[in-house]
Amino acid sequence: MRLFVSLVTHEPERDVLARTLASLAAALRRLPEWERELLLVLNGRERADEIGALARAAGLGRDGLRLIIDDPGENLGFGRAHNRVLRRIGHAREEDFLLVLNPDVLQQEEALARALAYLRDHPETVAVSPHARDEAGRRQYLCKRYPSLADFALRGLAPEPLRRRFDERLARYEMRGVTEERVVTGVELISGCWLLCRATAFAALGGFDEGYFLYFEDYDLSLRLRRLGRLAYLPDARIVHLGGHAARKGWRHRALFLRSAWRFFHQHGWRLA
Repeated sequence: MRLFVSLVTHEPERDVLARTLASLAAALRRLPEWERELLLVLNGRERADEIGALARAAGLGRDGLRLIIDDPGENLGFGRAHNRVLRRIGHAREEDFLLVLNPDVLQQEEALARALAYLRDHPETVAVSPHARDEAGRRQYLCKRYPSLADFALRGLAPEPLRRRFDERLARYEMRGVTEERVVTGVELISGCWLLCRATAFAALGGFDEGYFLYFEDYDLSLRLRRLGRLAYLPDARIVHLGGHAARKGWRHRALFLRSAWRFFHQHGWRLA
């Protein structure tokens, strides 16, 4: 049994990344019977020796936790960088799994083991998404229904006062009240911040669509994964996600968001409202 973890950095906050790596190492140590490998792809100006030192300080690179530092020398974009794990996977076997992980995600020690157990017990499921909160304890809803343009604009670009006015609409899009304390199968879209899937499925699809530089590549992958099996929400796999929305970032991120939104809807179908 092999477990691959793909983590892409882009000039991360060192203390946040250190916490992410420490929580990952703790989760991996709960799986001593597995072959476990972390691929760290450097998408920014961070130095391989510094990131490697953080990973080794977290306990990665020893005690059976293999560590690979990959520095392509340029920003490849989210999906293209994660796809470099395909070379590590090679010919995927039935008992091979892949965790796509953001550098700002802390996971409970049991989260990964529980999610792997679910996938092994449910062969019809190809990928799972966890229960998430932010650092203040507020729920983050990583599972979504297929959106309209209005949903994406509200969720990704609108200021907080405007989002509050359309909270009922956003609640439906974010599956609030549905993805709570029970397993939910047949989910349409799941986030790529912590996405555990069968390596065979990821490899069969060729990984992420590299036409997306940033944003929406996880939703595109979700729809393609659903052709191969079910997506599920697991309340017992718990994480803390420290990231934010495009609306809280600068103009470049908003431009990338809009470009990727256009590609997503053009590929998968337009819904205006």
